[in-house]
Amino acid sequence: MSDAEEGINKAALLLLTLGPDEAADILKHMSPREVQKLGLAMTRLTPQGREVIEALINEVAIYAAKSSPVQADDEKIRIMLTKALGDERAANLLSRVLQGSDTAGIESLKWMDAATAADLIKNEHPQIIATILVHLEFDHAGEILKHFSERQRNDVLLRIATLDGVQPTALKELNEALTRVLSGSTQLKKTSIGGVRHAADILNFVGSAAETAILDNVREYDPDLAQRILDEMFVFDNLMDVDDRGIQTILREVQSDQLVIALKGANPEMREKVFKNMSQRAAEMLREDLESKGPVRLSEVEASQKEILKIARRLAEEGQIVIGGKGGDDFV
Repeated sequence: MSDAEEGINKAALLLLTLGPDEAADILKHMSPREVQKLGLAMTRLTPQGREVIEALINEVAIYAAKSSPVQADDEKIRIMLTKALGDERAANLLSRVLQGSDTAGIESLKWMDAATAADLIKNEHPQIIATILVHLEFDHAGEILKHFSERQRNDVLLRIATLDGVQPTALKELNEALTRVLSGSTQLKKTSIGGVRHAADILNFVGSAAETAILDNVREYDPDLAQRILDEMFVFDNLMDVDDRGIQTILREVQSDQLVIALKGANPEMREKVFKNMSQRAAEMLREDLESKGPVRLSEVEASQKEILKIARRLAEEGQIVIGGKGGDDFV
C-alpha cells in the first residue's frame, strides 16, 4: 500500500470515529474529488479493533502536540506546491487555489452529473462554456462535452484550445452565467488555464468518435493547432513509454477483468509489456483470459482503457510513476 493510500485510509477511519456531525463539518471544506476518495475508502474499510483506533488517535494527538501555530501566506504555499508538483502543475493549481472565490460559481457543477451540468450551461455563449469547462476536472469536462451537439462541441473545444488565460471580466461572466455573485478583486491577474494541453486533456475523455470529429473540425480551422492538440493527447498506447517499475505500480491497482477488456483493444507490443511486468503465473492466466474472452464492444474497451489511464494519471500526480508526454519533455 502506498503512502497516499495509507493516508486516505487513516483519514477515512478517523472520520468514521468522529461521528457523522463532526465528520460532516470536515467534509464540507473538501473538494468533490477528495470527498469521493474518502467515501470510497470508508466503504472498503474492514472492521478495526479498538487498539487500531486508539493508535490512530494517539498519532493525531502527538502530531498536534508537536505542532506550533501555523500560518501560511501565499508565498509559502507557492514554494511548497512548486517543490512538490513542479512549476507548471503548481502554477495551474495556484491559479485556482489563490483565486478560489472568483470561480465559486462553478463549484455546484462539480457535484452534478454530466447530463445535468450540460443542460445547465448548453445555452450559454460558447466562450462562456469553454471558460466553465477549463475549471472542471478533465474527465468531467469531457463527459459534459459529449452531451452537446457536434457543432457546439467543435466550437467549444476550439475555444478551449485557443484560450491563453482568463481575465477577471471573463470570470465575472462565468459566475453571472451560473447566477453567482463575484466577490473577488478587480486587481486579479490572468489565470493560467486553457490552451492546447487543456484541450487535449479534455479530448482524452470524450470517446473516439467525438474525438475524431472535433479534431477534424479543428484541422479545418488550423491544421497546426490540430496536430499540436493530437501531440499532447495521452492515450493508452502512451503507456509504452512508462518504465517497467511504473507499469508494475499501475497493474497493482487495476482489476483483472478491467485489464483483460482493455488489452483486447491493445496492440501486441502493449500486451507484451504488460505480460513481462507480471509474474509468470499471472501472465499465463492473463493470456488464457484474453484467448477465452469473446468479442468485446469497442465502447467497453475504450471505457476500460480510460479507467486505467485515470489510475496512471493519479499515480503520476502522486509522484509514484512518471509518464512521458508525446509533446516534448514535459511530464503529465
